[in-house]
Amino acid sequence: MRVAVRILLLSIFCLWSGAVLAATERVALVLGLGAYQTIEQLDNTRNDARAIAESLEGIGFDVTLSLDATGEELRQLLDDFSFRSEVADLALIYFAGHGVEAQGENFLIPIDAKITSNRDIQRQSISLKQVLASVERARKMRIVILDSCRDNPLGDSIDLAQSLSNGAQSEAGGTRGGGGLAAAKPDRGTLVAFAAKDGQVALDGTGENSPYARALIEKMVEPGLEISLMFRQVRDKVLQETNNLQEPHTYGSLTGVPFYLAGAAEGQKDISGGVGQAAWASIRPDQEEQLLALADLGDTRSMLGLAYMRLNPNEGRFDPVQAVAFLEKASAAGSPEAQFELAKIYERGTGVPVDEPRALELYRAAADQDFADAINDLGFLYYQGGLGLPSDPEKALDLFERAADLRHPQALFNFAALIDDGLIASKGPADAADYLYAALRSGSRDVLDLLSARPKMFSPQTRRALQSTLKKFDFYDGAIDGEFGPNTIKSIRLAYGLKE
Repeated sequence: MRVAVRILLLSIFCLWSGAVLAATERVALVLGLGAYQTIEQLDNTRNDARAIAESLEGIGFDVTLSLDATGEELRQLLDDFSFRSEVADLALIYFAGHGVEAQGENFLIPIDAKITSNRDIQRQSISLKQVLASVERARKMRIVILDSCRDNPLGDSIDLAQSLSNGAQSEAGGTRGGGGLAAAKPDRGTLVAFAAKDGQVALDGTGENSPYARALIEKMVEPGLEISLMFRQVRDKVLQETNNLQEPHTYGSLTGVPFYLAGAAEGQKDISGGVGQAAWASIRPDQEEQLLALADLGDTRSMLGLAYMRLNPNEGRFDPVQAVAFLEKASAAGSPEAQFELAKIYERGTGVPVDEPRALELYRAAADQDFADAINDLGFLYYQGGLGLPSDPEKALDLFERAADLRHPQALFNFAALIDDGLIASKGPADAADYLYAALRSGSRDVLDLLSARPKMFSPQTRRALQSTLKKFDFYDGAIDGEFGPNTIKSIRLAYGLKE
């Protein structure tokens, strides 16, 4: 009976996979470093950080501002921010200070670094990888802004092209040496914005702020400006102000979730954090024209947004044939989110004839790129035998685990339930509890409601293990008894990110 109940839940969660997550918190860590102890000091970085922090606070961010942090302080700030960002919709880090590229890897230099070799850079600085790791679990959007590619502060005293450790060569290739940072390759759903394109050097500016900071301060507070268009306009403004000497650049790609950093313009619906057709429908006509221009340049996120607009039957722009054309183009360019959306269209026959083999091909293409929604849905298709697939529960379980390990909220819950049912021989109650905790932190309201209202759907052993996990992270201070009374329910809500 328990297994049958869990299979029903798998079906329900598959249908809910597009549900809006609950939290709307936006958090930012703003770092300004200028008072370097052994290398060239910077004039405007702390001014830039203060102004950026003030601007972000003014548009509703919970901001942590740090000036002139040491290496130890930077590491602690990133650790603390990583924990906070797990329950935020959007996590943003802004860094103004010295940054260097060594052997294809980017490093941000704290004020107390004493660098005489590449090994010192590696040991004393903060890598871009560490910064990205501190935002990677934000629920919807992750942004890292580096206003840190000023002139190489180390001059010619250090060979940045020399291998960092034990003679091993970086896979990323050689350094440009004369300044600037290496091109970033963040995970999907994360945007890295550089003040200057890779290999170029950004300007510190002659006024109180750098050209890049001034452009950000102006554009990020503009209501009704969708975030991808905001960064495009920042680029154009900096190019104009510096007479084309400095070209900001973004790397990676945001998800298809639209967002206004400063909220909606007057008379406009706020789309921030929404998903799919309804969210993109509120984009103003002038911004739709900008999205069309970006789509012509190959920007797959713009293609996806334009497709969502044309899939909304409540809008005058409803045009499923044109939507399919945008999704086909984005899919061919490798966008897994477009492949997933197109798979659903071919499965349902929206604007196209039903084509189950094509739908399955697209689901697999997205899954091959680790797109968690596609992996989770493929698992359900294998479990029940859909789109012409024979039922294969063993394959389905592998896919559910893979989606869960990619922090897909519903897959996290589903896999915890499968462990609790004894269907995963290699895992036990402690593993089930870890997946449930991760599901809470990922922001699934469905999981929060089920654990609050129906905790006895899980075994006493798993409930006790979850209490232990909640205690480990200082959310719970009660008895480990498996009874989900008011104290345990309160701790579950706190772990989810709700303020009591």
